[in-house]
Amino acid sequence: MVDSKWVQIYREEIQDFSGKIQEFQEGKIDKKDYKGYSGGMGSYAQRDLKRHMLRLRMPGGRLTLERLKFLADTVEKYGVQRIKLTTCETVQLHDLPAEQTPAIMEEAIEAGILCRGGGGDNPRNVMCSPLSGVQEGECFDPTPYAAAATDYLLSICRDIHMPRKLKIAFSNGVDDSVHSAFRDMGFRAQADGTFSLRIAGGLGAQGHRMGVLVDEAVNPREVLYYIRAMVDTFCQHGNYENRAKARTRFMQDTLGPEGLKEAFLQNVKALKARGGLDLGRMEAPADVCGGDETLDHPRAIRQKQPGMYTVKYHPIGGLLPAEKPAQLYAAIKDLCNAECRVGSDETLYIINLPAAEAEKVLALTEDGAGTEFECSIACIGATVCQQGVRDSQGLLQAAVAAVREAGIPDGALPKIRISGCPSSCAAHQVGAIGFQGGVRLEDKKPQPAFRLFLAGEDALDQARFGEAGAVILERDIPALLVELGRAAAAAGQNWTQWSESHREDLNAIVAKYA
Repeated sequence: MVDSKWVQIYREEIQDFSGKIQEFQEGKIDKKDYKGYSGGMGSYAQRDLKRHMLRLRMPGGRLTLERLKFLADTVEKYGVQRIKLTTCETVQLHDLPAEQTPAIMEEAIEAGILCRGGGGDNPRNVMCSPLSGVQEGECFDPTPYAAAATDYLLSICRDIHMPRKLKIAFSNGVDDSVHSAFRDMGFRAQADGTFSLRIAGGLGAQGHRMGVLVDEAVNPREVLYYIRAMVDTFCQHGNYENRAKARTRFMQDTLGPEGLKEAFLQNVKALKARGGLDLGRMEAPADVCGGDETLDHPRAIRQKQPGMYTVKYHPIGGLLPAEKPAQLYAAIKDLCNAECRVGSDETLYIINLPAAEAEKVLALTEDGAGTEFECSIACIGATVCQQGVRDSQGLLQAAVAAVREAGIPDGALPKIRISGCPSSCAAHQVGAIGFQGGVRLEDKKPQPAFRLFLAGEDALDQARFGEAGAVILERDIPALLVELGRAAAAAGQNWTQWSESHREDLNAIVAKYA
């Protein structure tokens, strides 16, 4: 938790926000001005302007027992029915009345949750590989550094004109689902105990960039120098005139990759000379109780701790059933160091489970995805989000139903990524199949449609952006996916094999729908 003085300031901000949200409901503040204010508090009005979303910041995606209990209690107390796991490893509460939103913000503090900076021109939730600390083969656990980065950013975000959406990710070196290769800052753990660092990457409607490699041996205890250097570099060279380009990735255009690297490292050097940002000894993770039993299940992941398992649970579309937090809390509250982690793929990972307890959690989460395709990712969509253009959740539900009805075997289709507008909330650019919400003219009339992206990849050391292609009518996409899946299955291949060896067939199928 950040210093107590900042928590007190935050409490005062919540009081101010309580007045602002009421004025908005009374029509005294227009939606543009309100959005500019509320985003910094982690809340947005939904599309109908009567209900609100609140984003619960979870540094490193850690939904600890304390936070899980808060979530369960909040759902019960306020009757929350729509819960969304996000690609920034946070939890969103939806459909909140105006008076509930600041009340939940205030109550969340006691569970170690600060919503400040959950949106707007602020540093976003600091991300971390979801299995950090338990994953076999990881270089080291970067979770403590993600927590330290969060505390530091919250302490300075009020005083500095930050770049928009400063997104920072820590990879444990074996998993890069957090996309450290193309974040504003991506720290990747290495076997020698240091981080490599890429900066100024990102996705978005105005173009996407891979990060620039600026350092291959960052001392973990010095990460705050690098974070502050990123902020300072943007203050010096970022675009404050054009809001659409007020992101770090556009400094690659104005300075060039080498110029950006030089300017950034000069700031790092100056900050280190000044001192004061060194991290102390990071507290070692608590010992995880072991077990002797073994478990074989496709959703059970063996941990590096002997006899311990993680259960993978992906609610379709990242929509967590309202009863699930209470059920999970009851199941793991008495276990040694068990907790949940929110992954950037909208998956919940329940870690540190002995085999017998993992079996119970597996049974509790049978309602989730059962195939790779059903683990697809979709933003909340236009039925809820003001910025949304298309109903990404509706499309995913229709696609899952069609693929199930057609009996497409697991593996014949990949997980897909659906963004409901030109923004990149679902990171559609790196999906094996990605869709970006838009329109297509049919008989001179605009119809709901999505642009197709193909052959993106986000695996460690393999990150690449997909090729933007045809614009497909929304109503045709489930049929397109079924036809693609059938073609791969008929060839006896999984999606990766078939899409690489049958590109002409793939293009021919897509052309039928374009």
